Amino acid sequence: MAEDAWNGRDPERVALAYTPDSRWRSRAEFLQGRTEIAAFLTRKWAREHEYRLIKELWTFADNRIAVRFAYEWHDDANKSHSGQWFRSYGNENWEFDAAGLMRTRIASINDLPIAAADRLFHWPQGPRPADHPGLSDLGL
Repeated sequence: MAEDAWNGRDPERVALAYTPDSRWRSRAEFLQGRTEIAAFLTRKWAREHEYRLIKELWTFADNRIAVRFAYEWHDDANKSHSGQWFRSYGNENWEFDAAGLMRTRIASINDLPIAAADRLFHWPQGPRPADHPGLSDLGL
């Protein structure tokens, strides 16, 4: 469900999965609360064009989950940027409250420039189709 929500790229909808005072670390940004999360996601998806994400559960115990992910995107070729494609890899640690909302998200992410021909995530904008391979299937 988290993967589908993020692929939908609706910052307000995604932010509702987090507690009102949720704490995040994403790369070098530290956020707190749904308002900051929604603003962060708005900025993110304004610069990461044609965003496609795949998440995979790594492990879980009690109210904590670790996932790994990869997503593909390109920067804005219409401005002073190159239109360069990237595959961003990362790991997230999640902690949930008793109601099932995420109260903590800690993400570590690395960006790898790729050629457009090397893209692996090919589906229309939105949720990943059920028959599209996952990270392990793709060797990622």
